[in-house]
Amino acid sequence: MKILNFGSLNIDHVYRVAHFVAPGETASVLSYQKNAGGKGLNQSIALARAGAPVCHAGQIGRDGGFLADLLSAEGVDVTHLGVTDQPTGHAVIQVNPEGQNCILVCAGANGTVSADYMRSVVACFGAEDWLLLQNEVAGLPTLLSLAKERGMRVILNPSPITEELLHTDLSAVDCFILNETEGYALTGETEPFAVPDRLAMLYPRSEILLTLGADGAFWQVDGKRVYGSACPVEAVDTTAAGDTFTGYFLAARAEGASAEEALSLAAKAAAIAVTRPGAAASVPYRREIG
Repeated sequence: MKILNFGSLNIDHVYRVAHFVAPGETASVLSYQKNAGGKGLNQSIALARAGAPVCHAGQIGRDGGFLADLLSAEGVDVTHLGVTDQPTGHAVIQVNPEGQNCILVCAGANGTVSADYMRSVVACFGAEDWLLLQNEVAGLPTLLSLAKERGMRVILNPSPITEELLHTDLSAVDCFILNETEGYALTGETEPFAVPDRLAMLYPRSEILLTLGADGAFWQVDGKRVYGSACPVEAVDTTAAGDTFTGYFLAARAEGASAEEALSLAAKAAAIAVTRPGAAASVPYRREIG
């Protein structure tokens, strides 16, 4: 079994600030870093560092070669990675002293993925394989349809929420991994306990993993619900916490771990990630987790 992550690759421009910039305000930054990022890349690195076999598909511009090199160095298969003349996707990230962040994303090459390219990649995988998707790459409805035709197991992290996503048929999704904000957007429910129940009504055959930050996470399927607590730490940068949690949870499940075991491992990994600055760079290796 292989995990195909058809996801974004970004260059992150990270600005540490005393506070998030308000409308009309001009403010000086405390520091600046240029990092590898994108939810897709972060999740592929988390999967690889957790020990899962992962292939990454997506597109970069000619300015993004170092992203491909980084993935390859981590053991991610980049055979299916595409290169275009468009600039690589990038993000502008503000991080405040509490470790919280706000992010602006420019799709760049991520937004130019063609249907023909998608078909050529998905055709190399089959029913025993998993497809991991986010919503930072163009063509989500096409990818869902192609994966369904191939019989792949589809995992969706519906981030960011867009109008197109809200009008997309998500019935092909076997597992939703989402936070409270995304849960509200898909269900209209503001109470965390109600989100998985509503999603289960809409998509009764799907697993649901709802992450609640410092309040832990819920996994639910067929009326069974499992809670996993978070590990209390002092956060420095939460940028890749969710991506780390996703990668480690899926890697554990791919190994045959129970939901309880997968939640525990993912929580430990995410707790380490938030104590470090950066996105992909903050993801821990499996050997670091006790």
